[in-house]
Amino acid sequence: MKRQFVEIIVGLFVIAGVVALLFLSLKVSNLNSVAVTDPYQVNARFDNIGSLKVRAPVTMAGVKIGRVNEIRLDSASYQAEVVMDISGEYKNLPVDSSASINTQGLLGEQFVSLEPGGQQEYLANGDHIRLTQSAVVLENLIGELLFSNSQGAKQ
Repeated sequence: MKRQFVEIIVGLFVIAGVVALLFLSLKVSNLNSVAVTDPYQVNARFDNIGSLKVRAPVTMAGVKIGRVNEIRLDSASYQAEVVMDISGEYKNLPVDSSASINTQGLLGEQFVSLEPGGQQEYLANGDHIRLTQSAVVLENLIGELLFSNSQGAKQ
């Protein structure tokens, strides 16, 4: 009887572990994030996308409105082109909207944040967002800080 009780407890523990791993894998892969209904595509070019990944969220005012569909290198300008699927319920994004790549927390995942412009004309399927701000790479910031401190110490 005691042996059966121990086996049941161990079995429940293993099931809880499998459920926890499944939850974490869904969280990491963004499979449980926003459902993009009736999407339209908008493109943006960035000098540096950091560690932005396909399926990363696209947000506006902190609300998920889409996700990154594709990332490719533009061979003419040598910039990263990010193709975003925006949910159809947000078809009223002004053409002068801007896009930036931000990080959730200090070392969290990266996402695209859109800021609406003020024009009355709206982005359509396949349009490009002209105003972009590249990702801030933490290693570059640390390097610049160390370099500026070493230059100040030499003078």
